[in-house]
Amino acid sequence: MHLGIVGSGNVAQILARGFAAHGHTVKLGTRESAKLADFAKANPSITIGSFKDAASFGEVVVLAVKGLVASTVLEAIGSDALAGKVVLDPTNPIADVPPVNGIINYFTGPNESLMERLQKQMPGARFVKAFNSVGGGLMVNPKLPAKPTMFICGNDEAAKKVVAGLCEQLGWGTEDVGKVEGARAIEPLCMLWCAPGFQRNDWAHAFHVLR
Repeated sequence: MHLGIVGSGNVAQILARGFAAHGHTVKLGTRESAKLADFAKANPSITIGSFKDAASFGEVVVLAVKGLVASTVLEAIGSDALAGKVVLDPTNPIADVPPVNGIINYFTGPNESLMERLQKQMPGARFVKAFNSVGGGLMVNPKLPAKPTMFICGNDEAAKKVVAGLCEQLGWGTEDVGKVEGARAIEPLCMLWCAPGFQRNDWAHAFHVLR
């Protein structure tokens, strides 16, 4: 597939390389292409453009930006570029304050999620939450004792199947948590995942559902 990765940070670059390695055609979108000059040289199969270029290019669009700026980035892209498209959403509503005893702070409340806000902002896009509950170092083909579980949710069943397939390619099983409201349960998993990291510098772990 054609995948448009919106963002230029660590998560965006890791997912771009991972999807390209699995045969997808990838365009990375950024505000400042000069920031990705070294990345472009090292990854010639991945093209670079603006946020809107990447969104327009992708059959699937990955919104790999900080949660604090996600709404602003969507506004800059515009609804036309995202209409009808699957938007893979790894964002978390992390507030711009330090963790408290290893627990990060969110700017959302317990009965809402960032993805709900973004889906409401762009009702024509088909948002699916994924890749928000693990660090970048384990996103692509993680080497762990068992296949880890990626929790996903979204209103569109076909879009979730597409994202589940992408997760499988990158070495993950999936657990469907339902409609967009499921993000209220999935987004806090980032807080739980980060806690051992901030408290004990333990980042080499992932979630796994047992039955």
